[in-house]
Amino acid sequence: MYVTHLSLADFRSYARAEVALEPGVTAFVGPNGQGKTNLVEAVGYLATLGSHRVSADAPLVRQGAERAVVRAAVRQGERQQLVELELNPGKANRARINRSAQVRPRDVLGIVRAVLFAPEDLALVKGDPGERRRFLDELVVARAPRMAGVRADYDRVLKQRNSLLKTAAMARRHGGRGADLSTLDVWDQHLARAGAELLSRRLELVAALGPVVNSAYERVAPGGGPVELEYRGVAGEGPTVETPPAELYERLLAALAEARRREVERGVTLVGPHRDELLLSLGGLPAKGYASHGESWSLALALRLASYELLRAEGSEPVLVLDDVFAELDARRRTRLAELVADAEQVLVTAAAEEDVPGELTGARFSVAEGLVTRDE
Repeated sequence: MYVTHLSLADFRSYARAEVALEPGVTAFVGPNGQGKTNLVEAVGYLATLGSHRVSADAPLVRQGAERAVVRAAVRQGERQQLVELELNPGKANRARINRSAQVRPRDVLGIVRAVLFAPEDLALVKGDPGERRRFLDELVVARAPRMAGVRADYDRVLKQRNSLLKTAAMARRHGGRGADLSTLDVWDQHLARAGAELLSRRLELVAALGPVVNSAYERVAPGGGPVELEYRGVAGEGPTVETPPAELYERLLAALAEARRREVERGVTLVGPHRDELLLSLGGLPAKGYASHGESWSLALALRLASYELLRAEGSEPVLVLDDVFAELDARRRTRLAELVADAEQVLVTAAAEEDVPGELTGARFSVAEGLVTRDE
């Protein structure tokens, strides 16, 4: 799978941009602040319905504009599709496939598949657990796009449940009788049902990803491992990939019941996949707090490379995006990364200077400056 054309309207710094793409390596080169990352961010948004740089859509819309449009033509084998997203901050986003009638934005998931590695990915190792949960969930959805609906259901139920708990906690603090909690059992069931499905998919993913991450790390930083991944949750002790969703559902219900008193006191849901953690270890020690800066970079890179390998092994090879990462790597890691990705079906690279693009990555070059994207001859 690869993107043959990218079209932007009022996205980030671009009033309009039209970029024809092809298989192989394409590098966008230009000084910082000129819009290189905006181009690949748009590809990542089509793949995940989110940005790797910001958590909300408003910064993605060009200043002074009401909405932004991201459109891409995608080829997979003999099939070509056109996918379009209209970003409307404060309102519902819109989506179209092949210029047909409007579909739900999440219906476009799976048309563009991409794995994006950027400087922000250092947070996968050094950041809080939410960064690693997001990493898992985005990859879960990439493998099974219908899981976007499960995630949305879980988030909706969690929001409603937290609102009920918050109301109860505030009433208690002010000497009242407390809110009516008779509906909490129903919300528990909804949360456990969606949570069990999400948890099951996460456990399956971690089991599949672990050996691939270890292999990727060995190729990036030979002799530096081993890398181990451990999923740690609150749905009882030791759920594994073999634990059936029905059992996970019962475990979550039991954990919610056990935590109810504390949840009512604090006004927040304390149990569920939104509280779980992916633990990363390197050489038998926790990566967070023990890994050096270089080791942390290599581990973050191994997580993304493993994601790419996993998706490629499951059918459709994703677009590999390397956003301003070569300047962050030493010469050895830079060369190894270039060698590992050179044969990918489509690689999109951004760099501030031509010398930041390793010689192994030959292909199309675009100059990006002052809002213009120009192909070099």
